Amino acid sequence: MTQLKCFLAAAETLHFGRAAQSLDILPATLGRHVKQLEEHLGVPLFLRTTRAVSLTEAGNRVLEDARGLVAQSAALEEKARAVRSAEAHVLRVGAIDSAAAGLIPQILQPLHEAQPDLEIQIVEQKTIHLLPKLLSGSLDIAFCRPPDLRDPRLVFRTLFFETAVVALPKSHPLAGHEAIEISDLAEEPLIVPDRRSRPHSHDLTISLFLGAGLTARVAQIAEEKQTIVNLVAAGTGLAIVPRWTSRLRVEGVRFIPLAKTDATSQAKLILAASWARGTRDPLRDSFMAVLDAQLVTLEASA
Repeated sequence: MTQLKCFLAAAETLHFGRAAQSLDILPATLGRHVKQLEEHLGVPLFLRTTRAVSLTEAGNRVLEDARGLVAQSAALEEKARAVRSAEAHVLRVGAIDSAAAGLIPQILQPLHEAQPDLEIQIVEQKTIHLLPKLLSGSLDIAFCRPPDLRDPRLVFRTLFFETAVVALPKSHPLAGHEAIEISDLAEEPLIVPDRRSRPHSHDLTISLFLGAGLTARVAQIAEEKQTIVNLVAAGTGLAIVPRWTSRLRVEGVRFIPLAKTDATSQAKLILAASWARGTRDPLRDSFMAVLDAQLVTLEASA
């Protein structure tokens, strides 16, 4: 479009110097853009002499079409500006399932009090799907598990660690316990997440058993936390899940804390806020300021 704008400016003034001045660029830059357009079209658009500049026949023929294209481009830019203006108070937030169930509901009220005009659009997906959306610009911030290999184009700020609990049917013999030892689960069938899509949650279960000198008896692989908890309710097995998963409130399922040991104290899931490095976003900054003020309360509930 820059080449067309240069062509139009030169066609209307028939003077490369004045045309360049009207576009606030150097004459040499304007001349280069015109030459590139001529090369692209395969025809000369101007006749240049030491005394005058005039349009060729080809230049005259494409002049109106060029004006139309530039006008369409201007109209498109105006529409885009209008959309950006309408979305000026919209923050697009991505969240993994436990953050969507636990963090987001707790932060919305204080956020509304601090920023009453701010609209939050929430996208709930796995970390592997959220991070590309940050890079593409379709999300402004995401609450996720930071991957082992972190993309340098993204900022990851650790917020706190989520505690693990055991999901089990209310009819299970362990359902009345105040806390559960990993050794209590030695013979229990387990439902674990697919490691390809949820490596942190999968590795949490496996590492807890390895730390206790045991091998996890994996009865079922499932991807979604909702599916895992429903399978627990159906009696397929037990599951070790983030504490905030208990907010899903599936009928017939209890969530019991793991007994505190050195192994279970270290077996926690990082929750981080992530965004595209080098980007400035006042709405995101406002969101994080409210979140920072709530961190102690949020961590206590995680």
